[in-house]
Amino acid sequence: MNPLAQQLNETLTRDNPNAAEMLSGLGKALYMPKLGILSQSAEAKQKANLYNATIGIATENGIPMHLGIIQETLSAYDPKDIYEYAPPGGKAELRTVWREKMFVENPSIVGKNISLPVVTNALTHGLSIVSDLFADVGDAVIVPEKNWENYELTFNVRRGADMVYYPLYNADNRFNSAGLRDALLAQKDRGKAIVLLNFPINPTGYTPSPEEGREIVAAIRDAAEAGINVVAVTDDAYFGLFFEDSLQESLFGQLCGLHERVLAVKVDGATKEEYVWGFRVGFITYGGLTEASLAALEQKTIGCIRATISSGPHPSQTFILRALKSDKFQAQKEEKFNIMKGRANKVKQLLDSGKYGNEEWAYYPFNSGYFMCLKLFNVDAEAVRQRLLNAYGVGTIALGTTDLRVAFSCIEEVNLEDLFDRIYQAVLDVKGGKA
Repeated sequence: MNPLAQQLNETLTRDNPNAAEMLSGLGKALYMPKLGILSQSAEAKQKANLYNATIGIATENGIPMHLGIIQETLSAYDPKDIYEYAPPGGKAELRTVWREKMFVENPSIVGKNISLPVVTNALTHGLSIVSDLFADVGDAVIVPEKNWENYELTFNVRRGADMVYYPLYNADNRFNSAGLRDALLAQKDRGKAIVLLNFPINPTGYTPSPEEGREIVAAIRDAAEAGINVVAVTDDAYFGLFFEDSLQESLFGQLCGLHERVLAVKVDGATKEEYVWGFRVGFITYGGLTEASLAALEQKTIGCIRATISSGPHPSQTFILRALKSDKFQAQKEEKFNIMKGRANKVKQLLDSGKYGNEEWAYYPFNSGYFMCLKLFNVDAEAVRQRLLNAYGVGTIALGTTDLRVAFSCIEEVNLEDLFDRIYQAVLDVKGGKA
């Protein structure tokens, strides 16, 4: 093993031995080179005041070389802020500003030990890093049975971990914290579990209440007290889109420092929070360990990035940083939030109006995010999806045999009634034997 990796492992083992045990074989082996192209280039950037012939970019007249046809569309930006490579960990100022934003939006994090966020190529990349660092073949990854399908690819297909499912809702249509607790405690023999907490959840658009949040945290604490090392990952892709009286913060704050056997990991990003899906800017943050251990995990994370994508895109990091620092940012974000909230409320109003009766479907509780799910009683969800496409020009997502996911996020509020009228008619068509 590389001495740098060994040094990071020794730091973790000394300060937080349970966190060290959570690392996968790959996680133990990862490190960020101190003596290499990047470090030598960084040194040259500081001292080479005559010629800097290190890193592989081209310059012209003292600035990064670029094409006019591209720069003319980006004239508001200095070429050095868009054409050069970004550091593997991301733009330093962006990482600091995002950390400050996290403190403002999540008061429960204030006073907790957390790492500086590392920039990822959006949230999927962040989850992939979690998988690389902590998931080995046969490790348990605990998710509700209604979940984002990419989890299976990321943790099971890529890393060979075992997916462990529990029902999302209990008999009272609340978050099934008892099911989560049972799934966790069932990992006693493995001694380790990775828990993915995605709120608002894709696909049903549900965020637990504060009481349910405390139940989730208690379940994780119970598992830790039973001797299970828990990597508790908050997938906060849709953070901030809370439309009702639910949790208004990430559970990351409550998980930081919860127990010596709990490692809190926050994966979030600008992707959906700031409505910039194609920019691919996300973050991964660790919490609840000593400063030295957090720094060690940060170095392993940056090493993982260096070994895969080298670094994230520089232009989009610059765009996000500029937005976050603007005095117009909050007002514009609030405007978009209110549009999204209006759409969610309209959907619930329509479904509660009695217009569609209660014989063909019900809807799973939703209060946040981009989506909601119908539970179809009498017809196959895929057949309805096909009927909607072929007869009504409407796209939805069929999940299993009963569930139909509807993304109200991309439908104008004025069109929502027409949308659900068409869905209802398609259900009746399929029930009546029309393909």
